Amino acid sequence: MIVGERLKMIRKSKEMGQGDIEVKTGLLRCYLSRCENGHTIPSLETLEKWTKALGITMSQLFADDGSNAGALPALKKTNPAELSREAANGLRRIEQAFAQMNPRDIKIVVAMARKFAAKA
Repeated sequence: MIVGERLKMIRKSKEMGQGDIEVKTGLLRCYLSRCENGHTIPSLETLEKWTKALGITMSQLFADDGSNAGALPALKKTNPAELSREAANGLRRIEQAFAQMNPRDIKIVVAMARKFAAKA
């Protein structure tokens, strides 16, 4: 599902109008409309404002069932303080991408990551 469609669906389920989001975020209503209809892709900073206005987390926005996603298994075994900033940011981006992928694609990506790690 496109992120704009998801934002629109959540907004409507909470019986909020674009004007409500405009007031809470400071984003223009015409911009909100363009994002919800797939003409513009919002930045992460904008998504953060939007999710706060909707009263949800970023994890809930990207989860298929609307629940908070758990930490990636790699983060459970590794102390995040031991990761470089770049690696920690990469894991967050991967977590967001995995929330939108089907299980078969996740297995393929994990297999590729293991091959890259074996070469290092």
